Amino acid sequence: MLRFFLLILLYVSLFGSEVERYRWINGETYLVFLEKNKLPTKELYYNLDVEDQRLTEELLAGVNYQISKNAKGEIEQVLLPLNDELQIHIYKEDGSYKFEAIPIILINQTETFSVIMKQSPIADIVRETGSKKLAQIFMTSFKNSLNFKSGIKPGDTLVMIYEQKYRLGKPFSMPSLKAAMVELSGKKNYIYLNEDGKYYDEKASQIEEFLLGRPVSGARISSTFTKSRFHPILKKWKAHLGVDYAARPGTPVMAAGDGYINYAANAGAYGNLIRITHADGFETRYAHLKSFKKGINKGRKIKKGEIIAYVGNTGRSTGPHLHFELRKKGVALNPLSVVQVATLNLQGKEKAAFNRLSEEYNKSIQAHLNDKPEYQKPRKTRAKCYFYNEAHPSEEEPDEA
Repeated sequence: MLRFFLLILLYVSLFGSEVERYRWINGETYLVFLEKNKLPTKELYYNLDVEDQRLTEELLAGVNYQISKNAKGEIEQVLLPLNDELQIHIYKEDGSYKFEAIPIILINQTETFSVIMKQSPIADIVRETGSKKLAQIFMTSFKNSLNFKSGIKPGDTLVMIYEQKYRLGKPFSMPSLKAAMVELSGKKNYIYLNEDGKYYDEKASQIEEFLLGRPVSGARISSTFTKSRFHPILKKWKAHLGVDYAARPGTPVMAAGDGYINYAANAGAYGNLIRITHADGFETRYAHLKSFKKGINKGRKIKKGEIIAYVGNTGRSTGPHLHFELRKKGVALNPLSVVQVATLNLQGKEKAAFNRLSEEYNKSIQAHLNDKPEYQKPRKTRAKCYFYNEAHPSEEEPDEA
């Protein structure tokens, strides 16, 4: 309770100061940031313990951070988000700067919007909302069940119900799709996020992919799955039982699916290796890693899309890349062709609970459709986004970056 009170005081003090917003530059390191802002590197890095020093390596390009200054233009506090839950807090106390890792205070908003399509779901969502993130979560959720290229006609309607996190009055992190409806040639197609965290259609059949499309965002495939590949180091033909994704050292690596870590250590030719056990006898492997994310160890439960490590060049490797493998009961499979587990159909009490949930979502979707708009801006379940803390409602409109 005391910790939460101190966090609220932090945000109140930020609100009373001049707050400047910035975006973390690609390639900038934490030490460069300190030197650029004339902050003491000894107190804020070199005197830190090893774990805190490693935290500073998790700063990602593109993240929004805040600096508060006093009337003299001196830095009083800095907030540097590391992920959806944790941030670095630099603050001045008794004339010297201090470092700590603290939780991020977030406010969740459930929002709904609809649009009459003219081109495609991606183009229409981005055109009307300016949000590439909304377009991305929509297409990711529907891509395995619908053919958008041949089915859309002008006048078809799209509705999305999603949850958006807000930090300091601004959208933060990826939105989470709760339910959606898209018409294809007049036929309504629905998708719902069930209480088990998986997506189902109106017949209570699971439609979510088992694996992420790519465990490394933006990486290119440098070597594919093959039983006969000429090894660049060993200089002989050898099976390549995985897919290589070339990327810069330090690029985040994400878990391809839900599961448990059964190995996280050095493994000779594999270099730093993580193995994750999934349902139905599946296992994924992530090799040649530079390092593991803090807290990643054997036995930990992992969620699909969670960052687990960083691209490296350890072990028998010719350059920085992720070697990614998929196995079932020990047999290697091609990750590019095996992307789904058999479809799950809910039964009994689980199906009854799902039907109640989908019925509530359908009421919200239908209420939006009854207005028959050309485009409706996202509606929120609360009238305001809040800036810093609930005592200071923001008048700003959210800007999706």
